[in-house]
Amino acid sequence: MLRGIDVSAYQSSAYDTDGVSFVFIKATEGRSYVNPKLTAQVKTARDAGCVVGFYHFLWPANITAQAEYFVGKAPEKSGDLLAVDWETTGDGTHASNAEKDRFIRKVKELQPDHRVVLYANRNYWLNVDTTSYAGDGLWIADYVTAGKPRIKANWRFHQYTDDPLDKNVADFASKAALRAWAESG
Repeated sequence: MLRGIDVSAYQSSAYDTDGVSFVFIKATEGRSYVNPKLTAQVKTARDAGCVVGFYHFLWPANITAQAEYFVGKAPEKSGDLLAVDWETTGDGTHASNAEKDRFIRKVKELQPDHRVVLYANRNYWLNVDTTSYAGDGLWIADYVTAGKPRIKANWRFHQYTDDPLDKNVADFASKAALRAWAESG
């Protein structure tokens, strides 16, 4: 298992990359928010030689506009991962299954050379999701032993804690294997 983290504006731009093979960075949310630390957080990950991923926090409605906003703001390069964060919004709503699926497909259409993955917590995956569509891979949040999420579906990434920050593992034999998978988008 590879170790990784995910960061947003809540974390420092100079986060610790020791022992980290990949970093997911929050890029956008809805159609108006861009992470103010995005550029600096990307530099930290790239300078450490990490595989870089970007994620978009999905809101209901305006799915095509959100996908276009995300790919327009994420400073992606070849081999970077793109992800949709599907969970409850600040106003207690969430994108529907159809909207989640449409967003993933639209991002794939706009960026066909990139892997696009779904981030969902265990409750969403087991109780809200009805399509089991996760694009190129599932990134599951379940705060248990690293690499042992309590789901039956195949997963690529597992967020296993948020203390003191979001820590993840990836089901790849090496960073080179992860990079090769990412580059084969």
